[in-house]
Amino acid sequence: MGKIVFYEERNFSGRHHECMSDCADLHSYFTRCQSIRVESGMFMIYDRANYMGHQHFLRRGEYSDCQRMMSLTDCVRSCRMIPMHRGSFRLRLYDTQDMAGQMMELSDDCPNVMDRFRAPEISSCQVMDGHWLMYEQPNYRGRMFYLRPGEYRRYSDWGGISPRIGSIRRLMDL
Repeated sequence: MGKIVFYEERNFSGRHHECMSDCADLHSYFTRCQSIRVESGMFMIYDRANYMGHQHFLRRGEYSDCQRMMSLTDCVRSCRMIPMHRGSFRLRLYDTQDMAGQMMELSDDCPNVMDRFRAPEISSCQVMDGHWLMYEQPNYRGRMFYLRPGEYRRYSDWGGISPRIGSIRRLMDL
């Protein structure tokens, strides 16, 4: 079980809202969010409702100034709790849409997709086991995208604006 608390002001002050599950629209609970405390679990937060827009991964900890710490605007509109996964991890990547073309399989972290697979683009994927984060740049940098088990027939299905993926990491309970 996870728990995240959103605060309207920096340093955990002002109005706040506690959340222990997915929430597709947080707008009615607060007008802005400048600090966050993750008391347990892992969460993805989004700057648009319905799990859209820029994504930010948060694990247990305190984020006293979201703008400074994460380059996050004060606009948090939805959040998704990431369930704990204990077991194997498996992800299939494809260089064309609809899970076609060259298939590459991952079961561990990949700090540089191009070095490992020589594939300049990842256009679709299928998450077989576990939860994953994709990053636009190598070494887990840049914009990130959360993948849970299921099929992603085109890069826009995971929120990507292009098929360029630089690195991929498993989301594990640390």
